[in-house]
Amino acid sequence: MKNPFETRRAVRTLQAIIPLFLAIVFFLACASPAAAQKDKKKKTTDTSDSTDTFSALTSEQQIDYTISEMLGAWQLADIERMHKDYADDVSIVNGSWAPPIFGWANYLAIYQPQRARMSQVRMDRSNTYIKVSGTVAWACYQWDFGAVVDGQQTESQGHTTLVLEKRNNRWVIVHNHTSLVQTASQAAPANPPAQQQPASAPSTQPPPAKP
Repeated sequence: MKNPFETRRAVRTLQAIIPLFLAIVFFLACASPAAAQKDKKKKTTDTSDSTDTFSALTSEQQIDYTISEMLGAWQLADIERMHKDYADDVSIVNGSWAPPIFGWANYLAIYQPQRARMSQVRMDRSNTYIKVSGTVAWACYQWDFGAVVDGQQTESQGHTTLVLEKRNNRWVIVHNHTSLVQTASQAAPANPPAQQQPASAPSTQPPPAKP
């Protein structure tokens, strides 16, 4: 038979613990939304600060940043980031003898399988010139490309001209014209034999519209 004194003491102990437990639950319920709201506010503030900093740049600086971001994404095969800098209706003239490409989706269909053949990709930009006229701008630069393509080390150089348009307060590339500079080893003979077929682009040719 249980001791009545011990039973009453257990009841009093339980009565003392229950309010404390409820207080802890209430505190956690209130603290979690407050912490989440604080984190959300902090993220919003960080994003706002980043946007304000970018907006404070001149149009030339914004375009230069966009080109750097695009080239970095191109080297890393970061499709999402690269698409952010290209308009959906972009037109592209590539560095090989091929028809122009119209539209981001068509460019992506060619870029991805060729980019998959590459590793250790390097793309250096130099001698950049940027000209802004209202909501339209153009930029040109030289590039130096290096990569292992199909297991072989490949290097090439060329020029790129970009046309950009400011849409939704952001500069995007609407036209990309890339020219590949041929070296002496790439040049065709001055007087090839009559029966010889025109040389096609080498298998190690980098993807079209190299940035």
